[in-house]
Amino acid sequence: MGAEPIIESSGNVFSDLGFPPDEAAILALRAELMARLRETVSERGWTQAQAAAHLGVAQSRVSDLVRGKHDKFSLDMLVRLTARTGRRVELFVS
Repeated sequence: MGAEPIIESSGNVFSDLGFPPDEAAILALRAELMARLRETVSERGWTQAQAAAHLGVAQSRVSDLVRGKHDKFSLDMLVRLTARTGRRVELFVS
């Protein structure tokens, strides 16, 4: 029984999964912003209610964020929420 072949990643898991380049880029950006937002909430020790107050959204939206419900957030909304934490959002195109 042979080992599974190892395939080097392109650096974007969504591309590797076969998404078209434009969709893969958006999905990767959304995933990164959601991870950073969850990280910020955790680092600051905010409860979901406190995070909701800081972000200017309902607590249910923070719950969606913490649970990683990517489909509930547009890229635009994630940029807004990140900016509301005081973090700067930068885009590097390579």
